[in-house]
Amino acid sequence: MKFLALSFLAGLVAACGFEPLALWPLTILGFAGLLWLVHRAPTLRSALARGWWFGVGHFVLGLNWIATAFTFQAAMPAWLGWVSVVLLSLYLAVYPAMAAGLAWRWGINRAQAPHRHSRESGGRRRPRVNLTSSAQSEVKEQRDSRFRGNDEDGGWPQLAFILLFAAAWIVTEWLRATMFTGFAWNPAGVVLIDSWTASFATLVGTYGLSGIVILLAGLALFILSWRSRWRFLALAALVLVVMIDLNLVSRQDEARLAEQPLVRIVQPNIGQEHKWTESFAERNFERLRRLSGAPGAEPRLLLWPEAAVTEPLRDERVDPFYQRRAERLREQVGQLLGPGDMLLTGGFTFRSEDGVEVSSATNSVFAIDGRGRILGHYDKAHLVPYGEYLPARPLLSRIGLSRLAPGDFDLDSGPGPRTLNLPGIGAIGFQICYEIIFSGHVVDPDNRPDFIFNPSNDAWFGAWGPPQHLAQARMRALEEGLPVLRATPTGISAVIDANGRLLHSLPWRAAGVIDARLPPPEPPTLFARLGNVLPFLLALLLVALAIAVPRKGR
Repeated sequence: MKFLALSFLAGLVAACGFEPLALWPLTILGFAGLLWLVHRAPTLRSALARGWWFGVGHFVLGLNWIATAFTFQAAMPAWLGWVSVVLLSLYLAVYPAMAAGLAWRWGINRAQAPHRHSRESGGRRRPRVNLTSSAQSEVKEQRDSRFRGNDEDGGWPQLAFILLFAAAWIVTEWLRATMFTGFAWNPAGVVLIDSWTASFATLVGTYGLSGIVILLAGLALFILSWRSRWRFLALAALVLVVMIDLNLVSRQDEARLAEQPLVRIVQPNIGQEHKWTESFAERNFERLRRLSGAPGAEPRLLLWPEAAVTEPLRDERVDPFYQRRAERLREQVGQLLGPGDMLLTGGFTFRSEDGVEVSSATNSVFAIDGRGRILGHYDKAHLVPYGEYLPARPLLSRIGLSRLAPGDFDLDSGPGPRTLNLPGIGAIGFQICYEIIFSGHVVDPDNRPDFIFNPSNDAWFGAWGPPQHLAQARMRALEEGLPVLRATPTGISAVIDANGRLLHSLPWRAAGVIDARLPPPEPPTLFARLGNVLPFLLALLLVALAIAVPRKGR
């Protein structure tokens, strides 16, 4: 139990590297603790348990903001939010457990397991074999100690084990982002977003960068294993090297920036508790109108948050009443724009299979001009389970569960990433809300945009969710070499350049606007060209190096 408790504590420590704490050296320390604990596990079952308890602590702290979402849904009690955080963490912890099990199974010498079992689990110590009686056994013992380490050197993990753990973490983190529609929130590599080391994401993606986090943890353990009074100084030097700011290795071309289109991002500070209340509809729209401001001499691109317009901008019901209502709403929005202005706003399409009743809806972004015409739209493809649709609705609705977002019907998903070309603006890619967290799936590969618009509604994400969401949006910008513009109702709205740097932002729970030039794109990165094949190639390279390590020592 002592080692399981230490594993849980290591997970909590590792989660402190994510926003809003952003204490990334603690993430390195937490993963170093995990490496040491798994390496010393006496059995595969013990290694799996230690990895699982690490994951539970890691996700319970890092995902605590999910509990806040339940406070906005009257149909479900608020305490269910914390139950959901724990249950989700119990599932997500399976992936760190898998990484721990793979590294233990293939990166550890079985010959030393009995001795560790007797000391750590309280079992009876087995008789030792007299290795000096055979030259072959002596050679094998020396080789195994080089491969893994033993009690004489303090049981520190050796290089092959660390390499295999990093490879396993890359693969299992990708699995976490893929299985059962995926939940890619807070990959380990995102803690490095302000460090120069984040630039490796352009080569190996976020999952590969997470493998680099494991390698840094292994390097920290290697330094701590030194029998020298200088080891803590060397560890501090490692931290200082990693701390070199991303801004120091990337620069913005100011002359090129001055030629870019003008954008205004609106953050109205409309909370989730007021967003869907009919009595607040006029006040909410007035706030959007006021912050949008009057048109100027120069055309501009106006950006509103996800679901900024809560009534349908398109309605497939054939009744003239619904058609005229949607048309008047578009005209009302268009009146805020000048002749050359464009608006990108979150909104909805009401769909109808029979032309009479609403059968479903889409969470969309609409491009609207000054005449109230829809020039194009994007429908959200990666919907949030329990947020935008209720899995197994007939069953779960019977026991009183409902979607966190209001509505009696589920949303339909769109076809996936697409690019919309607007005159005077350029090619625009779209990712609505948490779609932006899925590495390698945010851009149409056949029609690369000039930037990505990421409208989001983080109003129900608590205090921890919005800065974590922003950090992951920055990672997408860095990976793809594309600027990302974020518009949210309560924060954190931002302008992110193609190198992942945060150029402008508005604080959480504050109304305001960002007036800025649209940052230019960079040439496609290696990751933008090849995608998530690259972190898998890195994982294969790490496995090959792990295999070569003991051979080199023979």
